[in-house]
Amino acid sequence: MEIKELKKIKYDCCLKLLELYKKANAGHIGSSLSCLDILIYLFFKKMKEEDKFILSKGHSAAAFYTVLAKSKRIKEDLLNTFYQEGTYLAAHPPCNRKIKDIIFGTGSLGHGLSLGAGLALSNKFTKKKFNIYCLLSDGDCNEGSTWEAALFISHHKLKNLFVIIDNNNLQGFGKCSEILNLEPLVDKWRSFNFNVVIAENGNSFLSLENAFLELHKFNNDKPNCIIAKTTKGSGISFMENKLEWHYLSMTDEEYQKAIKELEKILDA
Repeated sequence: MEIKELKKIKYDCCLKLLELYKKANAGHIGSSLSCLDILIYLFFKKMKEEDKFILSKGHSAAAFYTVLAKSKRIKEDLLNTFYQEGTYLAAHPPCNRKIKDIIFGTGSLGHGLSLGAGLALSNKFTKKKFNIYCLLSDGDCNEGSTWEAALFISHHKLKNLFVIIDNNNLQGFGKCSEILNLEPLVDKWRSFNFNVVIAENGNSFLSLENAFLELHKFNNDKPNCIIAKTTKGSGISFMENKLEWHYLSMTDEEYQKAIKELEKILDA
């Protein structure tokens, strides 16, 4: 799929994502916009049908749901139940396995990579061949369980596992550098014996594509990590790099302004 087509998909997903959050009067908009490009690239360009995906940063579930609907993995009508009583599409991905492509309930940060490790290890026993893509947040990288999983993955040479870090440098209570500094993040993952590549603009499909191409050049038994430098609230000027959009819901005026700003996605 060409980059131009991915941009049209992004426009449609952004439009639907904002609609979902407005109807639900809910937050986590900035977090969803931060990783939407990564999700679209994975589901429309990178992943094969047999591959598995884990959204460790489960608070970005709305972005995940819109991509699942756009890729016809769930019915579009199901999106209308987002955040409603009895829905399968809760604020975080559900644990009930009612949706085939949501293989784990997530959102309590630090667990996604461990789940990915188990899946990756299973390949050695079942001889099934598939890749696992695990999307982490900066907050995930604060958790000791993430680094324990990284040790395990490296030790077992689980090269079929790809870690993508949505590195927007903000977390629930402030800047990463002030709350719990992650730097030097590249050196940390390399010291855990991962192949590491930086996507200098994780909100650019071309940058993500180049990062994956660079990863594949390693051709070794190490697991893989892409640190995608993203912007929280990407694409909506008044949300970009603003911690408050980790939590806030939109007013009617903000919703209309955000929709208007989406037009620039198609012009980019």
